[in-house]
Amino acid sequence: MTSLKDLFITFGKIGCLSFGGPAAQIALMHKELVEGRKWLNEQEFLSGLYFCMLLPGPEAMQLATYSGWRLRGTLGGLIAGLLFVVPGALVILALAAIYVSYGDVPFVQTLFLGVKAAVLAIVLEALIKVAKRAFKVPLHWALALASFVAIFVFALPFPAVIGVAALIGYLTTPKAEHVPTPSVPALQTITTIALWLAIWWLPVLVLGFVIGQDFLFQLALFFSKLATVTFGGAYAVLAFMGQEVVQNLGWISAADMIDGLGLAETTPGPLILVTEFVGFLAGYNAGGAGLAVLAALVTLWVTFVPCFLWIFAGAPYITWMSAQPRLNGALSAITAAVVGVIANLSIWFAMNVIFTKVERVQFGWAPDLASLDWVALGLSFIAAILLLRLHLGLLKVLFISALLAVGMSLI
Repeated sequence: MTSLKDLFITFGKIGCLSFGGPAAQIALMHKELVEGRKWLNEQEFLSGLYFCMLLPGPEAMQLATYSGWRLRGTLGGLIAGLLFVVPGALVILALAAIYVSYGDVPFVQTLFLGVKAAVLAIVLEALIKVAKRAFKVPLHWALALASFVAIFVFALPFPAVIGVAALIGYLTTPKAEHVPTPSVPALQTITTIALWLAIWWLPVLVLGFVIGQDFLFQLALFFSKLATVTFGGAYAVLAFMGQEVVQNLGWISAADMIDGLGLAETTPGPLILVTEFVGFLAGYNAGGAGLAVLAALVTLWVTFVPCFLWIFAGAPYITWMSAQPRLNGALSAITAAVVGVIANLSIWFAMNVIFTKVERVQFGWAPDLASLDWVALGLSFIAAILLLRLHLGLLKVLFISALLAVGMSLI
């Protein structure tokens, strides 16, 4: 049996070195757990990865939790999952504090102009990668187009778009001829679900009905909803957040959210830690530094506690789930719809990076053409070449783009 000390050391190392997004993080875990220490075999690792890709939330963090669960049960899952998140969360907290203190300094604004240009290229790369993985049949193309129109043109809510796509995928997939019976006692699953629902929701209910902290309660409700519907990774999360926290709730600006993604790209841990940045800024705007820290902690709680619920309740059913073609059909349809969601995010980001004035019109978004920022346009083009054509790493592209922004401002 793997010792707790070895578990701490290994997953602490993974948590501190997990830069570069989910693909790089999953590769790092494979190298450490399968190739290096041989704690998991190839089939165990791939089965866990497939299962985590079916879940809402950050698949890399959930894969770490699943791996820890395979090695040392619930305690191992908690250790692995927390060590994957905590280092990046501490860095994001520090960067968010620096951002609200010094973000208005001209030099810092210039650096962030370069970061925003790189972020636009990063989102475009994510769109291309997800599209390559998602489009398997003509229906998937249609779902991607329909989800884009639904969100960009008609501003329909993200959960509704994903729900309809899942239903279509489920109904258009043939049933399995033979499905194995789950081997896990139902009482065990019910107990696990009840325990983690209580851990998730009791603090939220205390905030709302005992302490009466309405802002934190609304924040917790929003990010709890986010945790249950965001299939497709961090960029799908951003699409939903962009529609809600910027347009509808008005907690932060579009520029703040783009900056938050740029900071999350430079830190270890899951990209979904951008939610912590958003929570911190929303709290700061509502009540200053103290409320900002509390808001960041609440956001982290309701973002990542559900991940432990999904893993601990669902992992024993991996064999049963893999034999459900209709479930797979529903999730393939969701992945296709996410392509349309990320396409909407790409256009929204591009407008807010390249133009200084963008407004919602009757059907979609429209920039003020006179507000075109030629420097931002040039930086975005260069960042796209570096990332998509020359295939430089994310951190290198962010660094080069920020330096170019400073150089162009001096010229």
